[in-house]
Amino acid sequence: MAQSNGGTQTRAEIGVIGGSGFYSFLDDVMEVTVDTPYGAPSDSLFIGEVSGRQVAFLPRHGRKHHLPPHKINYRANLWALASVGARQVLGPCAVGGLRAEHGPGTLLVPDQLVDRTKSRAQSYFDGEARSDGQVPNVVHVTFADPYCPVGRHAAVATARADDWEAVDGGTLVVVEGPRFSTRAESLWHAAQGWSVVGMTGHPEAVLARELGLCYTSLALVTDLDAGADTGEGVSHEEVLEVFAANVGRMRDVLFDVVRALPDNRERDCLCMNPLGGQEPGIALP
Repeated sequence: MAQSNGGTQTRAEIGVIGGSGFYSFLDDVMEVTVDTPYGAPSDSLFIGEVSGRQVAFLPRHGRKHHLPPHKINYRANLWALASVGARQVLGPCAVGGLRAEHGPGTLLVPDQLVDRTKSRAQSYFDGEARSDGQVPNVVHVTFADPYCPVGRHAAVATARADDWEAVDGGTLVVVEGPRFSTRAESLWHAAQGWSVVGMTGHPEAVLARELGLCYTSLALVTDLDAGADTGEGVSHEEVLEVFAANVGRMRDVLFDVVRALPDNRERDCLCMNPLGGQEPGIALP
C-alpha cells in the first residue's frame, strides 16, 4: 500500500465512511494523511478505484476500531473527505431494529433522522475561532430532509438489483452510546414510529450538508433492539456476528452504488446549496 501526504493522484470524487473490509482487497490503494482545522480524522484516507471512479475510504472508528461513537471527530472526518474532492458520501452503519419486521440482516435506507446525542460538535458554523485562527459565522442550514434523494434512490435501486430487498425510507434515531438502549428507551423510540437506532449516523449527515456534500446512509440491522426483543438485550458479540456475516454483501452493494451515483459535475439536488446565500466566514474545502 502506497502512502502520500497529498497530490493530484490522491483526489477522490466519492467518500465512503466505513471499515477496512470495504477497501482491503482493492489493488493500488493509496494511504493519504489529511490535516484539518478541526484536528485529525479517525484515520488516514484510503483511496482506490471502484468501477473506474476514485473513492476515498475512511474507517469511522479507526482501523483498529479504537474510537467509540461519542469520541469520533466527525467534523475532521467530513472535512478530510471534502478536502480531497469527495462531493458524495456513503455512510454504511450498523443499527438495531425497532420493529419486529426489521430483523437482523435487513438493509434500510433512511429518509429521516432523529438526534438524541448529547456531547458532539455538530456544526462548522459555531462562531468559535478555529486552530488556524479563522472564525466562522453563525449559519443555519435547512435540514428538513437530511439525506440526498439522488443517493437514496441509487442505494435502494442498486440493493434491489443485487437481490437485497432494501427498505425504502424510515427514521434512524441516533443515540450517544457507547452503551445500548434500555428497554424503556427502546420502547419509547419504537412508540414514536422510528425504525432503527444507531450511534454514528449523526452528526455525519448535518456536517455533510453544511459542506454541500450529498450524504446517503445505508443502515444494516444487526439485532432487534431491547424493546423489540424479549431476550437478554443486545450484545456486542451479536452485533459483530451479524455484521461479519453481511459485510461482503454490503461491500458489493456499496461498490455498485458507487457505479450508480451521478458524476459530481452533474449533481442536481437539494444538497448543493445548503447555505442559501449565507456567508460562512471561512474557506470551505
